[in-house]
Amino acid sequence: MMPLLFINYPSWIHPEIFPGVPVLGLIRWYGLMYIFAFSTAFFVLKRLLKEGALDTQQERATEDDIFGFIATGIVGLLVGARVFSTLVYNQYDPSNPNAVNYWTHPWLIFWPFDRAGRFTGLAGMSYHGGFIGGLLGMVFWCWRHKKPMMKWIDAMCTAIPLGYTFGRMGNFLNGELYGRITTAPWGMVFPHAERFSASIQWVRDFAARCGMDVAGGLVNLPRHPSQLYEAFFEGVMLFGIIWLLHKKKPFDGFSGGLYTIGYGIVRFFIEYFREPDADIGYRIAATRDAPLYLNTSLLNISTGQVLCFLMILGGAGVLVVCYLLDKKKKSH
Repeated sequence: MMPLLFINYPSWIHPEIFPGVPVLGLIRWYGLMYIFAFSTAFFVLKRLLKEGALDTQQERATEDDIFGFIATGIVGLLVGARVFSTLVYNQYDPSNPNAVNYWTHPWLIFWPFDRAGRFTGLAGMSYHGGFIGGLLGMVFWCWRHKKPMMKWIDAMCTAIPLGYTFGRMGNFLNGELYGRITTAPWGMVFPHAERFSASIQWVRDFAARCGMDVAGGLVNLPRHPSQLYEAFFEGVMLFGIIWLLHKKKPFDGFSGGLYTIGYGIVRFFIEYFREPDADIGYRIAATRDAPLYLNTSLLNISTGQVLCFLMILGGAGVLVVCYLLDKKKKSH
């Protein structure tokens, strides 16, 4: 008997922390992961505060400053993430009775119930929207309190990756944003993933390579746990790099530019393992009707990859501008 070359998604994991329990059943892992993410970012900022990374020659930063700064950034992040998710990623399907056209019903963007009246929370948050919204929130706070903007943004970009790790763990616990099908031994069978007909030859061949017993009907094939890839590479690894360099940054804005470029590059390549949203597909496709569940060409580009490319360009622009401003400042 051929050994199983895949992992079944743990049956004990549910989106709800207390499934089936009245009231407590509304508490979800995804929301708890956001709390962990924000708390982690706060503690990293507090460590930077103790190091004096946020002080200027005229003024010492305080813990109250951190509270105000991170709170304003969080508000901007949540608004941007939700608006971007509903207006950019959400594709209205009129055949679905629970679907919502957020362009014509914008007041429902922050409504936590579906058409049937069931509590769903704010299901659907976009990282890139959160990045833009959080950035605008931080810029506003620095302007309002007359703080050196790039110094504070550097600090936040040092803190973000470790907190981001919990966000992707929340996606994993929700069993969402899984990757493409794979024969890798760490491939995972996610319960809500698209199933394929066992009558198709390539499906039977693929299943056989994974050691799956296909009797008939529909088959749920193993997929890349791309949420965990992102948690490690975009979170833990990127945090380690920025943290090692944050005391040696040559100018204010360096950590912010490094984070933006680093995230953009890592996420761009991980997108090749992650399945794009079925209702959007590829923004650029090398071949017509290319399947989403399998990477058939590196030239099939998703929405996330387009946005990551723009992040890389934006991060590079930040580094150049901040370097020139610092050079000009030192020459006077």
